[in-house]
Amino acid sequence: MTLTDRGSKSQQAYHWIKERIAQQAFTPGYRLVLSAIATELDMSVVPVREAIRQLEAEGLVTFERNVGARVSMVDDTQYRYSMQTLSILEGSATALAARRLNADDLRKARQVNDLMIETLDHFDPRAFTALNQEFHGLLFARCANPRLLELVEAEWARLGHLRDSTFSFVPGRAQESVREHESILTLIENGAPLGEIEKAARRHRSATLDAYMIHEHPDETLGLPAF
Repeated sequence: MTLTDRGSKSQQAYHWIKERIAQQAFTPGYRLVLSAIATELDMSVVPVREAIRQLEAEGLVTFERNVGARVSMVDDTQYRYSMQTLSILEGSATALAARRLNADDLRKARQVNDLMIETLDHFDPRAFTALNQEFHGLLFARCANPRLLELVEAEWARLGHLRDSTFSFVPGRAQESVREHESILTLIENGAPLGEIEKAARRHRSATLDAYMIHEHPDETLGLPAF
């Protein structure tokens, strides 16, 4: 879809900016220079300002006097909520999908995890995060509950707006993560009880949140529920 397909100029600017925030081209704290955006989009500053106001109302942009518009910084509270929620939803979806996964599904998941291991030597947090999402997607994709899948995917999308890559803050967590992936795969392959698979998947997600909070807020005591 081109910009001209998106209605008024303010809506064109709104979608253009929002896409770049979603794609991490404009990261948290990035200063949005209205005149530069207007020049890029070949329009006046007025529709760009209207777009910024709309994004500000959605919480994606903040405006500070004498500073201007910036992409909103990460809200750790919202990130924590999303990770806690995802640990429950994704754990359940993974368990419900476990018996429906075939040998090819597990082979593909292991190949993705192997790629993740290969990236550890030349670590790229964004690439690792994309592979991580692909890995988990393979494990829960066959969940027979479409409502649960919708909720999982919605939380993944929400995380994409809240945090560029958790692994960029705690790169050491990546090595632990791939080991935990292997453990989850082994449980599924061995036909472990679904409750055990669900618990492992939940612990895996919770451990990433714990690692982030310990790194960013060492003075806080964070204890996720023992699922």
